Amino acid sequence: SAFAKIKKLKPAPFANKSAIDRIQLGNFDEHLHLLKDVEWVIEAVIEYLPIKQQLMAKVEAAVGKNAIIATNTSGLPIAQIAEGRSEDFRKRFLGTHFFNPPRYLKLLEMIPTPDTNPEILAKIEWFGRVHLGKSIVIAKDTPNFIANRVGVYATMQAMRYFTDGDYSIEEIDALTGPLIGHPKSATFRTADVVGLDTLKYVADNLYEALPNEKNREKLKSPELLGKMVENKILGQKSGAGFYKKAGKNILSINKNTYQYEPAQAMDLGDLEAFRNAGKLPDRIRALYNDSGRAGTFTRETLLDLMGYCANCVPEIADNPADIDKAIRWGFVWDMGPFETWDALGFDRVLADMQEHGIDIPDWVKDMQKNGAKSFYRSENGGLAAYVPGSGYIAEPVFSDEIHIPQIFSGKNNIVFERKEAALLDMGDGVALYEFRSKANSLGTDVVQGILQDIGTVEKGNFRGLVIGNEGKNFSVGANLGEAAFALQAGKFDLVEGAVVGFQEMIKAIRYARKPVVTALHGMALGGACEIAMASTNVVAALETYIGLVELGAGLIPAGCGTTHMAAWAANRAANE
Repeated sequence: SAFAKIKKLKPAPFANKSAIDRIQLGNFDEHLHLLKDVEWVIEAVIEYLPIKQQLMAKVEAAVGKNAIIATNTSGLPIAQIAEGRSEDFRKRFLGTHFFNPPRYLKLLEMIPTPDTNPEILAKIEWFGRVHLGKSIVIAKDTPNFIANRVGVYATMQAMRYFTDGDYSIEEIDALTGPLIGHPKSATFRTADVVGLDTLKYVADNLYEALPNEKNREKLKSPELLGKMVENKILGQKSGAGFYKKAGKNILSINKNTYQYEPAQAMDLGDLEAFRNAGKLPDRIRALYNDSGRAGTFTRETLLDLMGYCANCVPEIADNPADIDKAIRWGFVWDMGPFETWDALGFDRVLADMQEHGIDIPDWVKDMQKNGAKSFYRSENGGLAAYVPGSGYIAEPVFSDEIHIPQIFSGKNNIVFERKEAALLDMGDGVALYEFRSKANSLGTDVVQGILQDIGTVEKGNFRGLVIGNEGKNFSVGANLGEAAFALQAGKFDLVEGAVVGFQEMIKAIRYARKPVVTALHGMALGGACEIAMASTNVVAALETYIGLVELGAGLIPAGCGTTHMAAWAANRAANE
C-alpha cells in the first residue's frame, strides 16, 4: 500500500517512528465521519480542480462548525477550490502549501482568500510557526504562489542554456549549486529528484495560467523535457533522467542522441578560484565579474531572474523580502534574488539591466530617484526591508523569539566580547555564550572563553548559562586545522595543552554551580557533542545531527565523550 511505501522512503519522512502509530487510515467514501471532531483538515489530493471541489463539498458536510479547512495545492486558485461552499465554510478556509518533503523544508506558504477570517489565518500562522517549526510567508492567490513561481522560472531559465545553448549539464550544475549558495543538487539533479514529469506538469500549468505574462515564453518547458517525459525518462524514479548512474560512473544525457555519456571537461575557467573568493557575496561578485563563460552565464541568468522578480512585485508579493524568504526557505537558497541584487550593488545592477534591455518596474526606479542604495538596511540593531510605497519597514520580530543581533544591539547586553565569542545578557537573569568561529569550530579562543565565562556566571547575578549561536551548525567540533598546524610544527606540547584545556572546559560545564543549557541545531559533532553531553540540559532543534565522529579522522574523543557515552549506555540499559 501507499502507506507501507511511506515508511520506507528515504530520506525518512518521520522524525520519530512512534508518530506512525498516530496515523489513522481511511477513505473518502466510508470514513469522512471521522472528521467531525477534527480541528484542522488539510486536503492534499490530486492537483485537479473539479476533484478538489467535489471533495470540499463532502468535507463541509462532515466537519464540525469550528473546524479549519485548508488545501495543500501547489498552485491551483484557492478561492476557486471553495466555490459553491457556504459563507461560514469559506471564512474557515485557506491555502496551506507545505513544501515537500515537509520534514526537511522550512517553507509554509499560507494563502488566504478574500473570505478567510483574519483570526483563522493568525491562528494557523501561530500554530505553524510555534508547533510545526515552519517559516511562514503569507502569499497571494496567484498561480503557483511565490516560491514555485520564482523557482520554476529560474529552473526553466537555467535549463535552456543546455537545451538551446552550448552549456553542458555539468557546467550548469556547477554554476547553480553551492558556488552561488544553492543546494548541491543544483538544477538538473534537483529536476531528476523531483521527477521530470512533475516538473513539466508544474511548468506547463504555470504557462497556461499566465496568458498575459510578459516573460511567458521563458516559463514554457523546453521541447527536450517534453520528449524525455514521452520516452519515460522521468529522473530518479525511472532510473534515468538528465543523469544516469552506470556502475560507479555518473553519465549525462546527450540532447541530440538521448544516449548517456561521461562528463566532458568543463570550460568555466578556474572554479577553485571562485570557491576561494570568500563568503557567498564575494563568490557571487567574482562570478558576475568574470569575463569568461562562467561570468556570462551568471550575469545573464541573475540579471534576468532579478528583473523578473522585481516585475512580480506587487503581483505575487507586496514587498521584495517575501520573495527572498520564500525562495530561501522553499528552494534552500542561501540568498534570495533581492539579497543577491544588494550584494552586487543596487545601482550597478540597474545599469546592467538597462544595458541588457531588461524591463525595470517603476517602483525600483522610484527607489533610485529617492536615493535608495539597497533593498535591505540595518536599523536599530535589526533589519529593515524596502516596501514599495512605504519605504523601509523593520522586519517583524516575534515577541517569543530571541535573536542574537537583537541582543548585540543593546550595549548593556554585552558582558564580555572576544575575537570569536561573546558573553551576552539575554534578560531574565540568563546569560548566553555565543561563539562565531569559522564553521563554529572549537578552537582555543572558544574553549578558553567557555571556561572563563562559566566562572563569570557562577560568581555573578545570572541564574544560568545558555551555550548557542545562529550559525549554519552549532559546531562541527574541534579546530583540527589548529591542531594539525601545531603537530606539523612539532609543537606537541601545544596539542597536549589543548586537550587538557578542552577536558577542563567539559568538567567546568558538567560541574558548574549554575545550570548550563546547550541549544543545538544543524550539526553538533565531536567536541560539540561532548559539550552537549556535559550540559545540565540540551534543547535541540528537530533536525539536529549529534555524534562523536573522531574515529573518522583516526582519533578517539578527547573531551570525556567516551566516559559520558558509557554512562549513558549503562543508564539506558538499566532502564530497559
